[in-house]
Amino acid sequence: MDKVIMSQEVRPQTRPEVAMPIAKLLIDFGPLIAFFVTYYSAERWRPESGIYWATGVLMAATLTALAASRALLRRFSLPPLITAVLVLVFGGLTIWLRDPRFVMMKPTIINLIFAGVLAFGLVTGRSLLKVLMGEALKLTDEGWQKLTVRWFAFFVGLAVFNEVVWRNFSQPTWVMFKVGIFPLTLLFAVAQVGLIKRYEAKD
Repeated sequence: MDKVIMSQEVRPQTRPEVAMPIAKLLIDFGPLIAFFVTYYSAERWRPESGIYWATGVLMAATLTALAASRALLRRFSLPPLITAVLVLVFGGLTIWLRDPRFVMMKPTIINLIFAGVLAFGLVTGRSLLKVLMGEALKLTDEGWQKLTVRWFAFFVGLAVFNEVVWRNFSQPTWVMFKVGIFPLTLLFAVAQVGLIKRYEAKD
């Protein structure tokens, strides 16, 4: 009996997002899919209001994703929580003032906030990326610093790219870009595997 208890105590527990990768992916990507589908569906019958319908659905889907994250993953992650707050604020302004510029500039603000947080950590000598991802990754201090610099540059790049797209291209083009941000982020994360392996901390 004691051996059974001990084996249960030392057995590492699987993190919920690892045990349910499909659920995690749907929680992260679901609101964007809902936004994309609603926009192009509404554009067929009421082109002038497609962005407003899509924004409303995005707000509702974001709240649903947060609730699902709490129910399935048993916790709230800080970046999605910040994103949800900004979605509600800028989405609400877009619908209330009938001005799509608010929801179109939202990705710029979100990415600048993330970049600013990482930059603050670099300046103060604290790896805030380690605070967020330390349970999943074990890196040396140099590795955390290099990874933080890369993510900082990536977030700044996304912010600049979003400004260029929404200010200079059509609304449908911006919608395509917005939906493409998530897979682009996944590709960038996968591209960091080499750095992660190179600076993996040895126990």
